[in-house]
Amino acid sequence: MTNDIYGPFPGSAGFSAALTEGQRARYEELGTNLDVVERRIADACAAAGRARDEVTLVVVTKTYPAEDTALLAGLGVTDVAENRDQDAAPKAEQCRNLPLSWHFVGQLQTNKVRSVVRYANHVHSVDRLRLVESLSAAVLKAERPELGCLVQVALDKAYGEGEHRAGVAPEDVARLADAIADTPGLRLDGVMTVAPLAGPLAGDPARAFDRLAEIATAVRAAHPTATMVSAGMSGDLEQAIAAGATHVRVGTAVLGVRSPLR
Repeated sequence: MTNDIYGPFPGSAGFSAALTEGQRARYEELGTNLDVVERRIADACAAAGRARDEVTLVVVTKTYPAEDTALLAGLGVTDVAENRDQDAAPKAEQCRNLPLSWHFVGQLQTNKVRSVVRYANHVHSVDRLRLVESLSAAVLKAERPELGCLVQVALDKAYGEGEHRAGVAPEDVARLADAIADTPGLRLDGVMTVAPLAGPLAGDPARAFDRLAEIATAVRAAHPTATMVSAGMSGDLEQAIAAGATHVRVGTAVLGVRSPLR
């Protein structure tokens, strides 16, 4: 297998010899970081009485170059995430020949939908009916397979906080989930949240993710195939796994401290 960045696929014969000293050092650094994160996930699964294969690691590659994404693929990463289309679209194009599933996890404006559906396998941040309609239209026009969608839940909105933050209040999840499930071109995959910054659950990710688990259970009761629960990041993945997360979104712990967004 080859790619447009390094030629030989990372991990294949001839790959290591083609790397510069700096590229080889980065490859080793990412591998070391991945090992640490994998141990954390495995330990958290064991503590929760869950099988390791119940949890998918999604590496959030925002602000990092396509070269890092290719190295991650060579290290066995299968799922990567981005939160800005202007960064994700060119990166996905450069990595189009790699065996990766792309997750869009940022707030999505309708004017970016046509671009996002060209590469995304999942959109974790569906939070309004207009976005559902725009995604459906773009998917049908592109004649691509169904797009997996998750309802983004803003847990703080249940307490009158986070009015301008992305996500829907818990009481609105069922209605939006039904809309996704009933819309052509889209597939309801589950729910997503970020640990809230305000309200009674702020600073308590364990309680926040337990609340998301309750919401996810209600969604599955109506839509049994909507089994994804996307929760937990570098600092709180253990609490998310304990609460039943199926996908953890980890960036800093794998790639390092991020530079400020441009």
